[in-house]
Parts: sequence; structure tokens; C-alpha cells
Amino acid sequence: MSQIIATENAPRAIGPYSQAVVANGFVFLSGQIPLDPATNQIVEGDVAVQAERVLENLKAVLQACGSSLGNVVKTTVFLRDMADFPRMNEVYGRYFPANAPARSTVQVARLPRDVSVEIEVIAVAG
Repeated sequence: MSQIIATENAPRAIGPYSQAVVANGFVFLSGQIPLDPATNQIVEGDVAVQAERVLENLKAVLQACGSSLGNVVKTTVFLRDMADFPRMNEVYGRYFPANAPARSTVQVARLPRDVSVEIEVIAVAG
């Protein structure tokens, strides 16, 4: 049994997917890109600015699930350019200051709307 989660505090799904699904004690979040939930527009700025918006979006979806960044066990970071890793990592570290989750980071050929970063997470529910 699973539960679909949607919140207006994060960008709405722009395709046939859910913001998150709660199943078997875990929360699986779809990847978030740096869309401002109020305007549905990409935030202007470098990868650090975009990473901050992405992490705020993820935080909002986790809260809607009754979870939090502190319950995240795995992240996957997709970067348009691996040269952006240090700037993304500095922002990421502020959101996971202790007991950081497992993480994979990969460079991809292209991301939706040509953004610099997308992040998806798996967390423990509640």
C-alpha cells in the first residue's frame, strides 16, 4: 500500500509523476529542479543558487510527507557540469550538516529546462 503526496509548497509535478510516494516506511521523492513554487519559473543564478532552491523544494515535500531532511537516507545529485560540484557541495553541506545521507553524484548530458542541478531523495517516513 502506498500514499501519493502533493504539496503546493513545492513545484507541482510537470508530467505524469508524483512529488513523492510513501511506501513501506520510506518516502521516495521525485527529483526536484530549481523551480520557484510560487511562480513555477526557474530561479536565476549559478549552481549554488539553484541547489539551494532544489533543497528547499525537497524540504517542503518531505514536510508534506511528515518527514524531514534529517530522515533522508539516500540522495542522488544530477549535475549538468561536474565542475559545479564544489559549489553545489557547499550548499548541500549546509542542509546535511551531520549524519549526511548516502549520496551519488553524476554528470548528465541535459536536465529538464536546462537547469544546472536536480536532486532526488529517499527518506524514512515520519
